[in-house]
Amino acid sequence: MSAQPPDGAPSPDSFESVFDVYEVRQQDGQVLYFGDPATDRQRLIEAVWPAFREYGYEVRLARRTGETVLVAEPHDAGDDGVPWTNVALFVATLVSTLWVGATWYYVQDPFSPDILRALPFTLAVMGVIGTHELGHYVMSRYHDVDASLPYFIPFPSLFGTMGAVIRMRGQIPDRDALFDIGVAGPIAGLVAAVVVSVVGLVLPPVTVPPEVINSPSAVEVQFAYPPLLQAIAAVLGEPLSYSDPARSINPVVMGGWIGMFITFLNLIPVGQLDGGHVLRSLVGDQAGRIAPLVPTALFGLGAYQLFVADVGDAAGIWILWGVLTTVVTFAGTVTPVDDSPLDRRRVAVGVLTFVLGALCFMPVPIQVIG
Repeated sequence: MSAQPPDGAPSPDSFESVFDVYEVRQQDGQVLYFGDPATDRQRLIEAVWPAFREYGYEVRLARRTGETVLVAEPHDAGDDGVPWTNVALFVATLVSTLWVGATWYYVQDPFSPDILRALPFTLAVMGVIGTHELGHYVMSRYHDVDASLPYFIPFPSLFGTMGAVIRMRGQIPDRDALFDIGVAGPIAGLVAAVVVSVVGLVLPPVTVPPEVINSPSAVEVQFAYPPLLQAIAAVLGEPLSYSDPARSINPVVMGGWIGMFITFLNLIPVGQLDGGHVLRSLVGDQAGRIAPLVPTALFGLGAYQLFVADVGDAAGIWILWGVLTTVVTFAGTVTPVDDSPLDRRRVAVGVLTFVLGALCFMPVPIQVIG
């Protein structure tokens, strides 16, 4: 047995006051420090993390064969090589949104070059979603947190995608980093959604073919508009609907609608959603007491709409999100290494972000009639 680490790894002497190491091993690219902690888990990680990061390692506390061990893995905040999975999903989502967008532009033959008429819709949707995830990615790199490029999720229905995600690995160094990474996505995505909404509102409406309007199998999908989108339309003096059923708003506007709806959903303050990160940064451990109230509110909203307001299947979205947020709540939040409070500027930005998220709320986002 050895108590000496390999070259390029921190010496146990640098953190002996909080962790008494009696053995060091190398295994599968990891450096394992077996020892006895002299303090609780949070204070221990807070004390040893700077030393390991200085040497280029991420560190976590674990149990191996009944012993306490610090597991150190090489830290890498970049992406090596071509991210083929990300590229493939991006292309698939590009095709998926283009295909679905053809129905928004009433393209009769989606296998014809006419499908390119839907390109503005595709660019609007993917631009808003991509900007949201890029905000997270840029802030992750800024704070030297290991994060992947965005993974787009193709879905050939309604909008052609279910959004995108990035994958973060390793420890979050402090509340500032947790806040910046969490808030950057919604703010960047919302700015993009506003820009897309403005562009879409000034573009001419699309014409609904008579055969679509008069088809006996046609169904009407009604979209509510969030207060923020209504305000943009009012400032521009542009309508969000037309009395003539043969006219419909430009589908680019729906790119902004999607961005605003995604912003609201991501800012739900639970677990590892963006809102959960922001709330955890603002109030610390108190976030664990607030989060369980969220699923209760969502179930209550869904039940009210289902049994009192009688909005039919539209209530299902909040019941579904009640289930999802319950799962996310039990999964817990991220605990940064340094849990010192945020400064006043970040607190103000956090409160403003939640207010902007509330302006994207729609009690009944979508209803299918017919």
